[in-house]
Amino acid sequence: MRCASVFLLVHRRARGAVRNVRFLPPLRADNKLNDMPQMQLRTPLYDTHKSLGARLIDFGGWEMPVMYRGIVEEHVHTRTASSIFDVSHMGRLYLTGKEAEALLQHVCTRNVSKLKVGRSGYSHVCNEAGGILDDVIVSRYEDKWLMVCNAGNREKIVAHLKQHMTGRDVKLDDQTAASVMFAVQGPATMDLFKKHMPFKVDDMGRYGFISGSYMGQKYSIFRSGYTGEDGLEVVLGAGLGVLAWDFLTKDGGADRVTVRPAGLGARDTLRLEAGMPLYGHELNEQIDPLSAGCGWCVDLEKEFLGAAALRKIAADGPKRKITGLVLEGRRIARQGSKVLVGDSEAGEVTSGTFSPTLEESIAMAYVDAAALSSGAALCVDVRGERIGATVVSLPFYKRAG
Repeated sequence: MRCASVFLLVHRRARGAVRNVRFLPPLRADNKLNDMPQMQLRTPLYDTHKSLGARLIDFGGWEMPVMYRGIVEEHVHTRTASSIFDVSHMGRLYLTGKEAEALLQHVCTRNVSKLKVGRSGYSHVCNEAGGILDDVIVSRYEDKWLMVCNAGNREKIVAHLKQHMTGRDVKLDDQTAASVMFAVQGPATMDLFKKHMPFKVDDMGRYGFISGSYMGQKYSIFRSGYTGEDGLEVVLGAGLGVLAWDFLTKDGGADRVTVRPAGLGARDTLRLEAGMPLYGHELNEQIDPLSAGCGWCVDLEKEFLGAAALRKIAADGPKRKITGLVLEGRRIARQGSKVLVGDSEAGEVTSGTFSPTLEESIAMAYVDAAALSSGAALCVDVRGERIGATVVSLPFYKRAG
């Protein structure tokens, strides 16, 4: 079905569909999503996930799909065609006001003043000691800024921004509950959108974005993602977002590639192959951006929270560094597995999996800089068995082109 007829149908069905969407609880005045912490939050796509037979788990307080058909199948489909991921649980925080840019310069490691309108940038938000409060994507609109943060850190980041908004002309608008955000990733994604969706994505470069209004609902489409593949991340109003998901995942027949839903399980193995850090694994408040291998998103020439601590780490050199490891055999090193040099502990694994693409056991770990520079042989303790490991450069996987 061509896009024009599809979206005419969407237009007719929109009101009814919106009525059927299971919206999140309303925001409280302090921007907290829920008064009852024992309740799991659900995205507007929850009923869709249930109808597709997804296995649902708790993730950062949200009831999210971990897989639909199987993690490996979803992983391979993303690498070879196109998959869609519900990422509506991630925080979407809009900032307006004359001093919004100054606030972001104060809390972000990246020099956001260098972002042009229609561009996004990855950044860390640090505490005074240089520990990472969260990793975020900041996008510059004509009249506002958007910060996308991790679901589990949303309330922490909202409180952090509010603390540093004091005395500044800045307004914070948390739109997490009022919209859908999904990621469409894979080599067929861009061609699919160009031919079958009513949005002009042809000229967008990596980390570019477009925004506008369609059928009375605002949208933003970002050329970004978290899988190592080319693709888009889309923010739409809740009702239109559900209908767009339904259109993309319906059988395209010979006319177009069919996008298949994929869960958090495949998203994790994909990002690990791509060497991308995950908060709670490679990143936390005791780890700094330089040790995490993310010095490229830190501008030590400007002043920001944590800058002084990071300048000292840069001068002394990180004591531990994020490292890629390939293990012998097929056993998987999990978070917390010890990295050893002889009988001495030299580090700790943060993430590990058996790579469906490379067909190797891969892991990311923090390893003592001295052990790395010595060239000593490393092994990983996997449930009492010592397995040899080779240090490799990150990412493990890099797409062609």
